[in-house]
Amino acid sequence: MLTGDRRKKRLDRSIKVRTEGLYAVSSWGEMVYLIAPRFVLIVGLFTLPLVLDMYWQRVLCSAGIYALLALGFDFLAEFVGLVCLGGAFFVGVGGYISGLLNAYYGWPPLLSIPVASVAGAVISTLILLPCLRLRGIYFAIVSFMFPLFAVYIIVALGVFGSTEGISALATFPNIWIEQYLILVAVILSLFGIRRLVSEDIGVIFQGIKDNDQAVKASGINITAYRTKAVFITALIGCFGGAYLSHLYGWLGLSLFAMDFSIMPIAAAVMGGMGSLVGPVLGAFILTPLSEALRGFGQLRVVLYSLILIGFIVYKPEGLMNYLQRKYHQFELWEKV
Repeated sequence: MLTGDRRKKRLDRSIKVRTEGLYAVSSWGEMVYLIAPRFVLIVGLFTLPLVLDMYWQRVLCSAGIYALLALGFDFLAEFVGLVCLGGAFFVGVGGYISGLLNAYYGWPPLLSIPVASVAGAVISTLILLPCLRLRGIYFAIVSFMFPLFAVYIIVALGVFGSTEGISALATFPNIWIEQYLILVAVILSLFGIRRLVSEDIGVIFQGIKDNDQAVKASGINITAYRTKAVFITALIGCFGGAYLSHLYGWLGLSLFAMDFSIMPIAAAVMGGMGSLVGPVLGAFILTPLSEALRGFGQLRVVLYSLILIGFIVYKPEGLMNYLQRKYHQFELWEKV
């Protein structure tokens, strides 16, 4: 930024430089510097259910599901190079498996949800496996079509309740379990994927994104690693769907709604692509915002779109990347 014969210069804070290496825990101040953002995130999320009424607690649960989907979208797009628009497919598969296990076999939610998450991830990965050789917009289009296929197959065959769905599913024992189950899942998924991309496998994922042919020439099976990445994304997405079916005690075609594919993209753009925590933050902002604008009727979509456009135009880096820059850097004026 230039003003006359001066310009604004950004510099890293000295504590940031010191905490990037092996000496990150050399003092209490540096430990607090590293832990403080994570502490604020965790405490903030766990405090929200205590200060919200029942209506907004349900909105918070929905935000947690979108946060899982946005996290998976960001992981695949920014660290593996696969733009996956199949969030709705993951939610639907996980939701239907868990709901059917409960409705037909009487499995309790705390058992059917983890089983549906793993089984749904395996099924979703096997279905997407032939498409992993595709890249860019081609993989995005194919993954976007699978939720539509699932809906038409269920309706055409008249299975799983068809257009009526299945109701009277078992719900969670109390509101605190349903609140903190999804929040804990978001936190564990966030820090788990953050740790994953910092390991050796994360380096391979990044290499596949940057130059998959060079990685392939090194003797690494890129399809195997893409399969692992898709499985991880499908796992957290299917968990969100399984949780959703028991949150409302009902399963139906709305589990394959396109909102589950579109909202995570908006959350990732608003929060900051590539930061992992940014899309999570974006989901916890956009979901309540969308609900708050419901009273504006048809203008809701217009207002919602204007807010997103504002972020894209004036803060294209995303909210979290902006906050991280402010936290780790300071600005000063210097002569040109």
